[in-house]
Amino acid sequence: MTAQMADTGSFGPAERLHPLFVLTGLGGVARGVWGMLAAGAFLAAQGRWRLAIMLVVLVGLGSMVRLLVQWWTFEYRMAHDQIRIDSGLLHRNSRAIPFERVQDVNIVQGPLQRLFGLAQVRFETGGSAGGKEEGVLHTVSLERAEQLRARIRERRAPAAAAAVEHVEEPAASEPLYAMDNRRLLIAGLFNFSLAVLAGLFGVTQTFGDLIGFDPFSRRFWAQALAMSEPLRQLVVTHAVLTAIAGAIVLLLIGSATGVVRTILREYGFRIDRAPAALRRRRGLLTLTDVTLPLKRAQAALVLTGPLRRAFGWFELKLQSLAQDDRGKGDHVLAPLASESEIGALVAELGWPIAPAASDWRRISRAYLILFLIALGPLAVIAVVEAVFFPAIGLIALAIIGVAAMLRTLAWPRTRYALDGDILFVETGWWRQRRLILPIAKVQSADVSDNVLSRIFGVATLRLGVAGGSGFSAHAVPAVPRETAFDLRRAVLA
Repeated sequence: MTAQMADTGSFGPAERLHPLFVLTGLGGVARGVWGMLAAGAFLAAQGRWRLAIMLVVLVGLGSMVRLLVQWWTFEYRMAHDQIRIDSGLLHRNSRAIPFERVQDVNIVQGPLQRLFGLAQVRFETGGSAGGKEEGVLHTVSLERAEQLRARIRERRAPAAAAAVEHVEEPAASEPLYAMDNRRLLIAGLFNFSLAVLAGLFGVTQTFGDLIGFDPFSRRFWAQALAMSEPLRQLVVTHAVLTAIAGAIVLLLIGSATGVVRTILREYGFRIDRAPAALRRRRGLLTLTDVTLPLKRAQAALVLTGPLRRAFGWFELKLQSLAQDDRGKGDHVLAPLASESEIGALVAELGWPIAPAASDWRRISRAYLILFLIALGPLAVIAVVEAVFFPAIGLIALAIIGVAAMLRTLAWPRTRYALDGDILFVETGWWRQRRLILPIAKVQSADVSDNVLSRIFGVATLRLGVAGGSGFSAHAVPAVPRETAFDLRRAVLA
């Protein structure tokens, strides 16, 4: 293998990235020099415009030079059975990736890349499961990206060559799952988020004094109300209505943020069959095209909540050894789907969506009791705080009360079942989750307890499964110790 890789004569001519890599790569560079740009903004706010402009120009020129050097020193060559990627100026790196080790080729298009007909190509290999990029061509023409994918698929599996054209054309068959605009809007409403306010809070805490704008401070609102006496009188007189109006504004902001984020990420979402895999495409500004080999799937998660479930909606995620478009092994297969649609997607993996109704087993009441015991010291501290600092203490007590209520509601809904070679685990009330785990995918099984749980005679069975964010740990909580050991023996048999 080493001699074959070193034989440069077997490779074709060197190819470079598209010259527009210098433009499409600016976003990544900006993330690396944001501190310098913030310093330029600070100088500009102080009136030191010349220094600010000089700093921004130097950073811009340095970034362009860096991208030019990266483009000039990056080359890739194709052989009949592998691709070689050479990069680096002072520290030169040459990486050869045999086609037989490439699980699939994923194509990602950002906004600028879609505008100019370009794409990023990612080679999905066995070494990519931990989030490490094995091979990436950051900017090539879309035509070249599709040629590379077709060629590698053909070399990996000649029998699938005829299927490539079928896979490439979405109109050839009906998708397994797709989201229309109405479903996008509903999913966005369920994905309520105050991320915009969190980002604004971070900016104002960093630059609030500099720019003279900090809506999270009491002084800001006091000054704003002082500028308008009628407005101040209105707020003071109708404090309750003002609080209600503020809550409505927060609700609108959170809903709008959820809708926008969902549309940007999930627009055009569809799942299609591919040879021994599922193909997912999504994105409004950044279009991603990812193939998920069925044999690399490790577990499935069916997620819902009291509100979603009332409307019959669920979410399906796949834990896999394959990377998604963000370099992780956690894949969304259906952001918002009915139970029948979830069942159809899970059936593509060859797994059932649920065990027989009689197979479910409840966990011990100790699951609730031990949690309440753990909250006890925190509740005592909160009561003491309420005496000396009423506001902080009452907030802490409210949080503890909500945590206790959620665990109380979750306990009767936490259960497990071993149906043949599939383990099912359901947990949660507000965030209801069903794990579908083939026991053949389990890498490790640990029975853990502590002093208190031993008093109640219970233990937790923790299961290590490859893929996802590193090794994901799933658990069957608060079962009798003997049951935990029996279940471990059954899982590892």
